[in-house]
Amino acid sequence: MPPLMRKIFKFFNRFFMVPMFLLGFGALLGNPFNGYIMVLKVVGRKSGKVRYAPVNYAIHNGQIYCISGGRQSSDWYKNILAHPEIEMILPTGAVYARAVEATDPQERLVVARKVLTNAGFAGFFEGYNPFKISDDGLAEKIADLPILRFQTLGLGNGAFDRHGWAWIWSFVFTALVIVLLILASSKI
Repeated sequence: MPPLMRKIFKFFNRFFMVPMFLLGFGALLGNPFNGYIMVLKVVGRKSGKVRYAPVNYAIHNGQIYCISGGRQSSDWYKNILAHPEIEMILPTGAVYARAVEATDPQERLVVARKVLTNAGFAGFFEGYNPFKISDDGLAEKIADLPILRFQTLGLGNGAFDRHGWAWIWSFVFTALVIVLLILASSKI
């Protein structure tokens, strides 16, 4: 991916995608064009601070998978290698899991195709059509592509839990309803 596109995605992810998931609107964002996205809550390998990384994902045989499009140079990928137990905010809720690199060639092939086709327009950034490339061609292209499988360990903290942001819009909505009820009752 060209450096300018990488900067645009980084800005968009930080100031739109992550806040939307923290506000509880993640389920509204996934579609075949935009792709299906989850947000990883990873611990920084140097800072120890929580970092957020929106990534495309796929579910295969009851397991959640994602790929590191930036290969081994992605910061979130390096952070997961240092701290493999993470929380993931999926559109429907949050999961606590342990990341394990998928090494089986057949599993990698099937899952990479699923993640890339689930990625919508971003799935084409690898330089090929993930819907039409042959299995042999795809195997060659993903040879150095890290593919992570997440073994679920339990529930994680979602948008409506402590440290989520969904309380903001629910508070505003509740306050608005109260104000409207007060105004309506004062006119009666």
